[in-house]
Amino acid sequence: MALITLWRNLCHLSDFRIHGALAALKNHPIIHVHKVAEERLCPWFCSPQAEPLGVRFHHSCCKNFHSENGNDLHPAGEPVFSEAHVWDRPEQSLTSVDEPTFYRRLNSFTSSEEVLSFISCKLQTLPDTLAAGALQRICEVGRKDGDEKLPKEILKNRVFQALCIQCEQEPSGLPDTVLVTTLQALTLLHVDPHRGLVLSLVAECQRRLKGGGLEVHSLCILGESLIILQGPGCATLELVIGQLKREKLEEFTPEDIVALYRILQACTEKVGQHQAFLNKLNNFSLSVVYSLTPTSMSQILSALVVLDQTQALPLVIKLGKYVVRHIPRFTNEELRKVLEAFIYFGHNDRFFTKALEQHVASVCLTLDPEVVSKVTEYCGRKRILSKPILDAVAETFVCQSEKFSPHQISELIEPFGKLNYLPPNASAFFRKLEDTLLTHFNYFPPKTLLKILHSCSLIECHPVNFMAKIFSPYFLQKLQGEESYLDRLSLAQLTQLFLTSVLECPFYKGQKLLPKYRVRSFLTPCSSLETPVDFQLYKFVKIGLVDLLGARLYFAPKVLTPYCYTIDVEIKLDEEGLVLPFTVNEDVHKRVALCIDDPNRFSLNTKHLLGKEAVKQRHLRLLGFHVVQIPYYEIELLKSRVELVEYLQRKLFPQKVGVRW
Repeated sequence: MALITLWRNLCHLSDFRIHGALAALKNHPIIHVHKVAEERLCPWFCSPQAEPLGVRFHHSCCKNFHSENGNDLHPAGEPVFSEAHVWDRPEQSLTSVDEPTFYRRLNSFTSSEEVLSFISCKLQTLPDTLAAGALQRICEVGRKDGDEKLPKEILKNRVFQALCIQCEQEPSGLPDTVLVTTLQALTLLHVDPHRGLVLSLVAECQRRLKGGGLEVHSLCILGESLIILQGPGCATLELVIGQLKREKLEEFTPEDIVALYRILQACTEKVGQHQAFLNKLNNFSLSVVYSLTPTSMSQILSALVVLDQTQALPLVIKLGKYVVRHIPRFTNEELRKVLEAFIYFGHNDRFFTKALEQHVASVCLTLDPEVVSKVTEYCGRKRILSKPILDAVAETFVCQSEKFSPHQISELIEPFGKLNYLPPNASAFFRKLEDTLLTHFNYFPPKTLLKILHSCSLIECHPVNFMAKIFSPYFLQKLQGEESYLDRLSLAQLTQLFLTSVLECPFYKGQKLLPKYRVRSFLTPCSSLETPVDFQLYKFVKIGLVDLLGARLYFAPKVLTPYCYTIDVEIKLDEEGLVLPFTVNEDVHKRVALCIDDPNRFSLNTKHLLGKEAVKQRHLRLLGFHVVQIPYYEIELLKSRVELVEYLQRKLFPQKVGVRW
């Protein structure tokens, strides 16, 4: 985007100046120029020990160029050189052609060698602006195979070195946009900020910044370059941010808005100082969301997360509406950032879920493991029981389990347990998980391993082969680490796994969990193992119970059992079915456990219990309780107190016409 803007601005320039490169080539031998450039460039572009890989160019008419070691840098007869041939004619100098044509030709090249070949015979007539443009294009296309530095043969090329010398000697003649975009191109190569060319460009930028002459777009480019070169704490960056704050946001393009978010994102330590401006920026950004690209949307969402802009929910919601339209166009990294932001801000949207289902189901096998795990984490965090997504994820794990890290496997498995869902290929899915754990057991962090095994037990896929290991003192010591005690959540998960081994795996005869590692209650601050009863729903049910049973004496709320579970309401019956006062502990023949289930105990917008609630009810039944489920969606249908009493009577005493107490 920066280069496109650079070319757009340069298209309106009318006069050219001839500087540095002409003088360097006329007044000194080529060897001298090469030596000077090498002394200035080598310390920050390549290591001193590197062997020089010089490239010489034969640029007469249509002659091709070759490396000194005899290998072709470009196949003979490529069209690019026939195009350059038109520009090589003596009568076709750079002063007699329009700049748009030059930049269109420059933009058509896909390698540094092509750019260098194109301008090699024009150094004597190459204006500063075009030299900077050529240098930037070389930096952009010259990094091969994802390398962060230019190839050595480019760095040693005499044309490239002459371009660097020209830009270093005459930066004052460059237009603002050319200056900052050239600096930006060099910073992307991670050059040493204390070397000649970069220092010269930075000094010129600082001079113009203090003069207040830089426009918004140039300020944004300069700000991002300074973050890379000098870090977010540099004084010059503060000047840039200060000037951007004084500008009218209405004058910012959408690209500038996104760049401003990226700059502020790098300055998290000073977010308090910028919060008033951030509030203004968040409100204004609502008006430009419609024109943002998928990349820009993901970058803004990522910045909002880093800057902890929880008050910017209107912007998150609006971005979410437009994100739906672009899901297939997001890269893996961009989609991951979007999902992270939605998880962070607690945002979910049924249209987004639908679009995500279609996308994941069609391309899941080609998604990065990090994205696959993040998609399932999103479903788990938002309690979204999306069978298309979970089925596709399960199939991907079976086919590509070796690609997933221990942390990614944990993020992938936990939602299945939380959402209480078994995929169609459950047998192959959990067999593959077991094989992975057995093979790489020691590579899994103890807490990560415990989360995975606990999640499996929630959906009745009991990790019997691993129970002896996780109950062993050695594993418990590793789980505790350097802390003086184990955290409550880990202890609760261990206790529930031990209870599962006793109740659901009676054939297990291995190591038992030591009593000192067992908790008394599964209620934790994060409600990971039990969801507290909803107070308003309980009050409504209590009214009906009092009318049905005759007094408040005949039921007890929030009863903690000896088995760590907390029962929402307990009713005691004797052998004849008589209701006993809750204070009586003798002659109790039957205990009724009422589970008053509010929406938080179900998957989102479904009647499907979460895993922690399903295992609780399963264990209570195995412990001898008569479990009666009172779900919210049945309570909501009752229109009167009489209907409530009749409903509770059918639930509690389905075989009796009346009730005795």
